[in-house]
Amino acid sequence: MTDTPASAPEPAKTFDPAAIEARWAAHWEANGLFRPERPDATPFTIVNPPPNVTGALHIGHALDNTLQDVLVRYERLRGKDALWVVGTDHAGIATQMVVERQMAEKQDRRTNYSREQFIDKVWEWKAESGGQITGQLRRLGCSMDWSREQFTMDPHFTKAVVKVFVDLYNQGLLYRDKRLVNWDPGLKTAISDLEVETQEVKGSFWHFKYPLADGVKRDDGLDYIEVATTRPETMLADMAIAVHPEDERYKSIIGKDILQPITGRRFKVVADEHADPELGSGAVKITPGHDFNDFEVGKRAGIKPAEMLNMFDADARVVQVADGLIPAEFIGLDRFDARKAVVEAMKALGFLIPHVTRDKEGNETLHDAEPRTIQTPFGDRSGQVIEPWLTDQWYVDAATLAQPAIEAVKSGAIEIVPKTWEKTFFNWMENIQPWCVSRQLWWGHRIPAWYAEDGQVFVAETEEEAQALAGTGVALNRDEDVLDTWFSSALWPFATLGWPEQSDLLARHYPNDVLISGFDILFFWDARMAMQGLHFMKEVPWRRLYLHGLVRDAKGAKMSKSKGNVVDPLGLIDQYGADALRFFMSAMESQGRDIKMDEARLEGYRNFATKLWNAARFCQSNGIGASKTLAAPAATLPVNRWIIGEVAATVTRMQEAFATLRFDDAANAIYQFAWSRFCDWYLELIKGQIDDETRAVAGWVLDQILVMLHPFMPFITEELWHNLGDRPYELIVAKWPEPAASSDAEASADIDWLITLVQSLRGAKAELGIAPGARLPLFAEDADAATQARIARMAAALDRVGRIEAVHIGGAPAGAAMQLVVEGATYVVPLEGLIDIDAERARLTKALAAAQKEAASLAGRLSNPAFTEKAKPEAVEKAREDHAARAAEAERLEAALKRLG
Repeated sequence: MTDTPASAPEPAKTFDPAAIEARWAAHWEANGLFRPERPDATPFTIVNPPPNVTGALHIGHALDNTLQDVLVRYERLRGKDALWVVGTDHAGIATQMVVERQMAEKQDRRTNYSREQFIDKVWEWKAESGGQITGQLRRLGCSMDWSREQFTMDPHFTKAVVKVFVDLYNQGLLYRDKRLVNWDPGLKTAISDLEVETQEVKGSFWHFKYPLADGVKRDDGLDYIEVATTRPETMLADMAIAVHPEDERYKSIIGKDILQPITGRRFKVVADEHADPELGSGAVKITPGHDFNDFEVGKRAGIKPAEMLNMFDADARVVQVADGLIPAEFIGLDRFDARKAVVEAMKALGFLIPHVTRDKEGNETLHDAEPRTIQTPFGDRSGQVIEPWLTDQWYVDAATLAQPAIEAVKSGAIEIVPKTWEKTFFNWMENIQPWCVSRQLWWGHRIPAWYAEDGQVFVAETEEEAQALAGTGVALNRDEDVLDTWFSSALWPFATLGWPEQSDLLARHYPNDVLISGFDILFFWDARMAMQGLHFMKEVPWRRLYLHGLVRDAKGAKMSKSKGNVVDPLGLIDQYGADALRFFMSAMESQGRDIKMDEARLEGYRNFATKLWNAARFCQSNGIGASKTLAAPAATLPVNRWIIGEVAATVTRMQEAFATLRFDDAANAIYQFAWSRFCDWYLELIKGQIDDETRAVAGWVLDQILVMLHPFMPFITEELWHNLGDRPYELIVAKWPEPAASSDAEASADIDWLITLVQSLRGAKAELGIAPGARLPLFAEDADAATQARIARMAAALDRVGRIEAVHIGGAPAGAAMQLVVEGATYVVPLEGLIDIDAERARLTKALAAAQKEAASLAGRLSNPAFTEKAKPEAVEKAREDHAARAAEAERLEAALKRLG
């Protein structure tokens, strides 16, 4: 046993999470308990989605890492060699931005330094500030193998990244190509789709005439085609007009030349199904160098990417294109200034088609453009409008790599949970596009490619190898770009285990057992890990992929800083404790459905922890302490046989839930058992009747609760584990319950009957205003022989917990009485002399009428489509909840009236 942190000989009177959390987190890690030595045990492996090194813990991290920790702690308790790989991602764009921002505050900039000097500054920043999120994960209780913490820029990881790049290149699966990318003019780099946020922006829709060349006219006599656009500036690089091949208006001019009015550029009318005859004029201007759809249309029209016109530089300012036809007055303009200038030029030339509006009197007003709300892409970090930009980048042949991953899911080699995500996975993977993996940054894995003066490229793991490929005397310059962060993180399941070295760790822990991930990175990370793992390891990276939902605010809205509804998990830990937050996340996570933030539930789980704390104090004060046995102790008393059976049933329910990754079912099983069965009933049933057998059973049951609850609430359970007695080991490495017992049918039936009868009696007392402590006679009117025998067996317990002064077999005296029906038998309590029958009947009747009236009013609202379809969803949901509550109240009041006789 390791030296445990100092703790009180018995639990303090008040449960204080802050007093124990930091102490146990430090102890577990310092003593290597997150990765105990178990070389002969069955391995269990999970890797965390590496958070950005610049990151801070947000509520999504809290959910994701809680679920992983619950699973890892569960498997560790089951005796497995559990490895939870932890690390951070170098986050190329985010980290470079942070460092450059800090430099700017000192009136400094990146370009004042060489590349190597700037990278040194980034490493300095990481050493000082890059560990924030790992400290926050420790606060959450994450039992990761911190001794092997990884970083995607570590030397061994860089070696793996470079090897993958070179191998893919040599296999023809990675290449350089000219294509459109999402270009961020603020960051001056290509970015991934994940880093693009689409926002609704109020903009304009302009209509223009493009004249047909050489006097050609359409069948309807017009000598122009009308086109419409939200981005007039791109007209300077137009290369075609597309019409649908079946559009009768344009069939006669397909293949004819068009003149772009400003540039005078001639280009063709092309037939392409991208043009929708039902939208606008049915004709679409095609700028293949500045629009993703146009790029594909251009390729189908025979325009090679190398021939496509690129009218912007990296700052999104107008530059001259290859044919030299952009007028000088536009060169150097910012894209938005160019937009205004192009509109004015087209208007001056007479090619702007005005937008006409009419007032109520029919008076017309002409406008340059039609107002329109436009879905506009923004860079999530720079906040700048993203520009589709034609540039040379490095690409991975994702379509080829995707095939084995698709087959792995189809064959069941990878199980996606919930299964409903399979359709989304297949749809994306079967239509996957080339993956752009180069970024125009300094921080990151530099692309291992060298260029000769004649443009030849030499890809190798080292400069020496590249020089050998080029030949002696050939001058080489290394590619300036770095690799997309997702390229390196795609290697996470095997590069973190030492690959490309064939280590024992790799052989033992690859494939991983499960990956827990948010659905939002299914394609950007999960799918790419599947592709790279299958390609380089010839085996799936993990056998199961669990996709959880989002944590939303209390009204169900997505959290965002702009909405001001972001919840800080560290603040919740400060207020409620890490255990309560973890239990909330687990209990609410239901197979990928989104979670609504509910602080009332959080408070409830903090109260659950307090209840368990107080139960432990009660046990200690009655001589109940740590158990000495894994199997259930021998028991003769019905209450002890019953609770042992309840433990066995709870263990089974939890194991079934964990096997199917139903975190909510597992959490709720131990919650119901610990709160209701043990704290509320077992402790009450044994109070005042605690003999040696009961002490042994109670101590054993409390131990089993601590073990079963530990994956969800590690801090309080570890503290109580040691407070209850001397232990040979910490709870974190204890053994999962093996009761070696099953449910005792007779004892379970007796205790369940007792609980139901007492609950019914207490509820009836409350409804009728009878004091809870009032001792009442009870008449069993139609009890059969078996029920009479049960009453005799349970008489002492009924007297103690039910406040029954005597149970009489037979009919009750005539007069007002309340009746309870339990398992077919009717139990009667005479009310004469206990309460004012008439006054109570009047009170209940009045309350029932009010409840029924309110329930009817709410039902009317809910049956009105004007309310259910137009009101806010949260208002409709509240109305449903209120209706259910009033209806239930009415049922209880009706039952109470009937009990009066």
